[in-house]
Amino acid sequence: MNEIEKIISNAIKEDIADGDYTTLSCIPETAFGKTELLVKENGVLAGVEIAKQVFTQIDENLKLDIYKQDGEKITVGDIVFHLSGKVQSILQAERLVLNIMQRMSGIATQTNLYAERIKDLKTKVLDTRKTTPGIRILEKMAVKIGGGENHRMGLYDMIMLKDNHIDFAGGIKQAVDSTNKYLKEKNKNLKIEIEVRDFNELNQVLEVGNVDRIMLDNFTPAETKKAVELIDGKYETESSGGITINDLRDYAECGVDYISIGALTHQIKSLDLSMNAK
Repeated sequence: MNEIEKIISNAIKEDIADGDYTTLSCIPETAFGKTELLVKENGVLAGVEIAKQVFTQIDENLKLDIYKQDGEKITVGDIVFHLSGKVQSILQAERLVLNIMQRMSGIATQTNLYAERIKDLKTKVLDTRKTTPGIRILEKMAVKIGGGENHRMGLYDMIMLKDNHIDFAGGIKQAVDSTNKYLKEKNKNLKIEIEVRDFNELNQVLEVGNVDRIMLDNFTPAETKKAVELIDGKYETESSGGITINDLRDYAECGVDYISIGALTHQIKSLDLSMNAK
C-alpha cells in the first residue's frame, strides 16, 4: 500500500470505524442511485485523481463519469463528475471526497494566483513544510496542480541550514563544513540550502561556499536585488519571509530563482464544492 492509499484507508477508518449506522439504518443495501459533484465557487480543480482512489477503496463497483480534470479552471455551476452505484457506498464516500477535493482545490486555486502573477518571469513559487500533518503529500500535490513547485517533502530529501541550525552548530562555517563532512561520510547526495538573515551572513556564506542554494530571509526587495547581484549566479537563490501576493512580483523582479510561500498551504480557504443526489 502506497502513502496515498494509507491516507485514504486511515481516513475511512476514522470516519466509518465499525459502521456508518445512519446510512445502514435507513438505506437498503439494494438501493442504487446517482450523485454529482457541483462547483459552487470559481477556482482551480484539484483532487479528482484522489477521489477516484477513495471511491475504489469504498466500493470498486461505483461508476464514475468525469467531466473536469485536475488543474482545470472551474466556474460556478460546472459538474465535475457523476457517480452512480450503491447508495450506501456513495454516502460513505461523500464527505471524505469533499473534504479532500475542497482543500486541495483551495490550495491549487491560491497557488495559481501566485504563479500567474509572475508567470512571465523566471522565478518559481515554492511551497514549504507548513502543511497539515499526515496529508502533506496531498497538499503538495495540490500546489503542483496549481502551478507551483514543491520545495522539499520533508527533512530527509534536502539539507536546509536555518538560523537555529547555524546558531547551535556554532556559526555558518561550522554548519556548512559539518554538513558536507556528514554527507560524504554517509554517501548521501543531497542539495544544501542555507538561510542568511543579513549581508554579514551572506558574505560569510560566499566565503565558505560548498552550498547549492542561498535563502534570503526577510530581505527587502532592494536588499534582495543587491544580494542577487553579489551572488552573481554562483548559487541558486530563494526569497522567503512574509512575502505576500502584493509584493511577490517586486521580489521576483530582483532575479531570484525561487520564492517560498508558506501561505500556499497554511492560510487557505477550501473551495466550495457539493455532492447532490440526482
